[in-house]
This record gives sequence, C-alpha cells and structure tokens, in this order.
Amino acid sequence: MANRDCVKKPAKAPANNGHDHRHCVEDALSAAERLCAQKGLRFTPLRRRVLELVWSSHKPVGAYALLDELRSEDLGSAPPTIYRALDFLIENGLIHRIEKMNAFVGCSHPGETHRGFFLICNQCGNAEELDSDSVAEAITSSASRRGFVPRDMTLEVTGLCGECRRQN
Repeated sequence: MANRDCVKKPAKAPANNGHDHRHCVEDALSAAERLCAQKGLRFTPLRRRVLELVWSSHKPVGAYALLDELRSEDLGSAPPTIYRALDFLIENGLIHRIEKMNAFVGCSHPGETHRGFFLICNQCGNAEELDSDSVAEAITSSASRRGFVPRDMTLEVTGLCGECRRQN
C-alpha cells in the first residue's frame, strides 16, 4: 500500500471560503444511494434527511441538534429514532462520530476502508478527515511491539485550522 499523508476532501469545508456546500451534500447523498443500492439496503427518507443534515453544516453536529431539526420537519420526535438512523449511517461508512465532541460528520470517502483521523479546529469547530497510512502504520507498529493488535483506530487532533490561523 502506498504511503499517503494527505487531507482528502474536508469532512466539513471552511464556511467562509466561497465554497458551495450544496455540492458536498449532493455528492454525499449520491454516494449513499449507490452504496445502499449495491448492498441492498434501504435508504429511507429519514436516513437520507439525517445524512443531509449532517453534511449541511461545516461543523460536527450533535444528535440532539439533528433531533430538533427533524422535529421541526415532523420527521422524527424521539431520540431512538435519530440514533437508529445515525447508527445505520455509521455502520455503512457514510458518517463518522467525533467522540471528543459527541457529534457527527460526513465521511469524505464513503465505501472505502479507512481509519477515522480528524483535525478539529478549537476556534471554528470545523473538522477535516485526514487520510494517512503513515499514521496508521506507526500506531499499528507501536502497538504490535507491545503485543497489542488494534481493531479500531480513531484519532482526534485539536488545534487551529489554516483559516483561523490566517485570521489571528
């Protein structure tokens, strides 16, 4: 496997850079439709709307913020409803959970096997998904030397994004 150390399409792009986020939402919905069709899964209107809402912001979004939006649209009114939809989206690689923030972001490369490495800005709250084979290899190698076999790997790095650094 080639060594990659790059930031792929941001999970959430900076809001003030002239970026038309509708394309991100459309791409995410199209990818989800293809993935569900390939796997024979139901992409229900609720699952579709939750995915759309997760991708509609440049920041990770919490379950209760999603729930409030769904309630205003008469699509769901109970926490189990939203959590079932979020679980489906996570299980099928369409979104990620940011543990540190107890929030969710869209997956920038759904359908691909990869690790969840995130760069999270402390100032604006944006999160970018980092695709780095070298980071994964370093963690796996270090764990192996200790006799540990990693199963899941999520890394959340906080700091200042380039946009916020330029503004300071």
